[in-house]
Formats: sequence, structure tokens, C-alpha cells
Amino acid sequence: MLSPPVRLALSRNLIALLFCSMGVLHLVVPAPFLRVMPPIFPFPYVLVIISGIFEFLGGVGVLMERVRRMVGIGLIALLIVVYPVNIYMFLHQIQTHVWDLWSTALLVRLPLQFVMIWWVYRSAYLQLSANGENASFAQRSSHL
Repeated sequence: MLSPPVRLALSRNLIALLFCSMGVLHLVVPAPFLRVMPPIFPFPYVLVIISGIFEFLGGVGVLMERVRRMVGIGLIALLIVVYPVNIYMFLHQIQTHVWDLWSTALLVRLPLQFVMIWWVYRSAYLQLSANGENASFAQRSSHL
């Protein structure tokens, strides 16, 4: 079994990999992201590029102790802001296609967004004491 510090480091690295990868995809191959952009949003290309930049920077920042908490807030905000796009993707899929595996994946993704928010929060804010136990919030806030 992995020790708490190793699990936390692994968690942060996975978040970094996920957000950096998605950020690069937004920048290099924006077309799929443009296709799922709700028509109500203005300047879809600019929004895709901006979200890609923030995803990439957030992925890098979650690995940097000095800015990790601030980056965590930013990634959580990003996950909240893009949630309407996830809803639109699901609704558009079920209105224009028969129910299939992709429809199910999009439906399952909706509550998973909240799991992602929790995961980013926990990874960005959790600090471990010297013995690998969770440090209390009071201990963490005294170091701010």
C-alpha cells in the first residue's frame, strides 16, 4: 500500500497530467471543443483557447507548492464554469442521436464533474504533517 505522502504526490501528478493534456488539446486541436460549445456563448474560439491556457497553467501550477492553493481555486472555478458545456453536450447528444454508449458516458460525466472538484480541492489543499497524517485546518491556516 502506498503511504499518504506518495498517494498525495501521485494524485497531484495525475491532476497535472490530466489538465496539461487537455489544455494542450484545446490549443492544438480546438475543433472538437468548438463543436460542443453552446451557441449562447460568444467568441467560442477565444473561449476554447483561453480555457486551454488555463487548464495547462493549472496543471503545472498544482505541482508548485507556492501557488498550489490559488491554482486549486482557479481549477475549481474552471470546472464550474465549463459545467454548462458538459450539460449542453449531453442534451445535444440525446436530442440529435439515439441513446448509445456515448450518451451514457456524457450522462455519467455530469456527476463526475463534482468528483473532479473534490479531487482538485483535496489535492490542492491537503497538507500532511511530518508523520504523514492529515494536518488540521488550524495547522494549515497558521502557515498562510
